[in-house]
Amino acid sequence: MTVLAEARKFYARLMAANSGSADPRLEDAFATVPREAFLGPGPWTVIVGRMVTAGNGKVVTPSADPVHIYQDVLMALDADKGINNGEPSLHAMWIGKIAPKPGEAVTHIGAGTGYYTALLARLVSPGGAVTAFELEADLASRATKNLEAYGNVTVIHGDAVTTTLPPSDVIYVNAGVAAPPAGWLKALRPGGRMIFPWRPAERVALAVLVTRTKKGFACNPFMGSWFIPCVGASVASPAAKIPDREQAARSRSIWLTSDKAPDGTATAIIGDVWFSSQSLDDRPPASRTKGKTAL
Repeated sequence: MTVLAEARKFYARLMAANSGSADPRLEDAFATVPREAFLGPGPWTVIVGRMVTAGNGKVVTPSADPVHIYQDVLMALDADKGINNGEPSLHAMWIGKIAPKPGEAVTHIGAGTGYYTALLARLVSPGGAVTAFELEADLASRATKNLEAYGNVTVIHGDAVTTTLPPSDVIYVNAGVAAPPAGWLKALRPGGRMIFPWRPAERVALAVLVTRTKKGFACNPFMGSWFIPCVGASVASPAAKIPDREQAARSRSIWLTSDKAPDGTATAIIGDVWFSSQSLDDRPPASRTKGKTAL
């Protein structure tokens, strides 16, 4: 076994361990999707820490040998805009939580150059498909080229906030939102899962797993998480009810205001959606009749 193959195999084992998933296909996906194919030519820039300043927080690999990138590190895609390839262990955990299955339809929002899109595409094969949205023209162009070999991926250079999403079993969001647009929730099929970085305020940054059940949208804020803002969905209006971190962490369900008016359990009310501290198991069926907002 070559040094590169050995490094890639060990990296895949680490990611599988981080994922918390019992699905052996996840380790295989990390082992077989070449990360270097999505980073551009080396040497590559590793991002160290969360805040990058000139002359600090960046380390360049000593050569263009791909062996250097099979570590749990952020790799820069556009350092000036703060866009990176993402932390592999975080994505492994997220992918483990949403558990993509063969035959499912995935929508990936904020695909970058397509590395995690490729992993998702492997995990929904055979029979599944991924629709990948990327707003940055250069990144979308690179993703289209990088994913040519994946016949079940469609890359869209466009705005996922204003575009109607296809019906999805999984929605995988890699840009921070003040709240998920109502259209994203509506796009989830029964049993569908959405994972997104929730950032309703500067000091509130949580990863949230949403599952569409027969009773509504169950909500699980499960870890701290920071992503670059999602254009068009990252700023709440002045009329919004913004939670502090404790309130946000207590959210257990999400509702469309068109289905049910916010009540006294509301932890956040942002745009057309609101978050509740009450779980779906403890709440009566949703009413289509609007009432006054109780805060």
